[in-house]
Amino acid sequence: MIDKESAALSVRHQCELFELNRSGLYYMPSMETEENLRIMRLLDEQYLKTPFYGERRLLCILRQAGYRVNKKRLRRLMQAVRWRTLYPQRQTTVADGKARKYPYLLKYLDVERPNQVWAIDITYIPMRCGFMYLFAIIDLYSRYVVGWSVSNTMTSEWCVSTLEEAIARHGKPDIINSDQGSQFTADCYISLLKKNDIQISMDGKGRALDNIFIERLWRSVKQEYVYLNPSETGRELWQGMDEYFRFYNGERPHQSLNNQPPVAWYYPEKKVA
Repeated sequence: MIDKESAALSVRHQCELFELNRSGLYYMPSMETEENLRIMRLLDEQYLKTPFYGERRLLCILRQAGYRVNKKRLRRLMQAVRWRTLYPQRQTTVADGKARKYPYLLKYLDVERPNQVWAIDITYIPMRCGFMYLFAIIDLYSRYVVGWSVSNTMTSEWCVSTLEEAIARHGKPDIINSDQGSQFTADCYISLLKKNDIQISMDGKGRALDNIFIERLWRSVKQEYVYLNPSETGRELWQGMDEYFRFYNGERPHQSLNNQPPVAWYYPEKKVA
C-alpha cells in the first residue's frame, strides 16, 4: 500500500491520503518477552469476562495457569492492557488540582440524534508478535464509528489528530465523553474541544461503565476480529481494522437499532423499513 521508494509522493503524503497513522507504518514489535505477551493476551480476554476481578484474583488465575507472577509484574502488565477494575468505592482521595477534570454529563441525558454525543477511548490490541493500541470514536445515538486509528504509543497528539479528522469528515458533536486518562486531560485535547465549542464530559473515577457503549465496541472488535485474526505487522492490523469497521458500520445488524447497521441510523435516509 505504502511505497517507501516513491519519488512522486513522500511517505507522509501517502499516509495522509490513506488516512494511516505513520507510527503504525514504522512499527517494530514490542520488546516484551513471549511469556509477558501471553499473559497480556490472557488478561485482555479475561477482562471481557470478568472486569470486576482485581489483582488478587488475577494472581490466582495466572498462577493456576502455571505462570510465576508477582504483584509488581502483574500491575505493570495490567497497566499495559489498560485494565480498569469495576468496583464500588468511596471518595477517599482528592483529585490533583493541576489536572483538567470535567463532570460526567450523560447521566440524565436523552441521546436523540446523530452527532449529539461522541464517546472516545483507547484499548490494547494483541498481535502475533507484540501489541499496539486502538483509538476509536463512536456516535452514541447510532453506534457509528466516526473515527479510529492504531499506534504503538498512547500520545495525546495521536488522539487529537484522529479526532480532528473525524470532525472534519462528519462535523462536530455537542458533547465528547472520555475517561480521565492523561491523553484526555492534556492541553492539546482540551484546547481542541474548547476551540470547537464541544462540551467536555469525563467518566467518574473507577467507573468504566460510564462509557459502556465504547466498552461494548471493544468487546465486538476483539471477539469478532482481533482474537480470530492476530496480525503480524502494524500495516496488516490497520488493513484488518479498516475492513472490520467498514463491516461494523455498514453491514453488522444491531439489536438495539432494530437489527439495522449503524450507518442506517447515522444517515437516516439509509434506513430500511
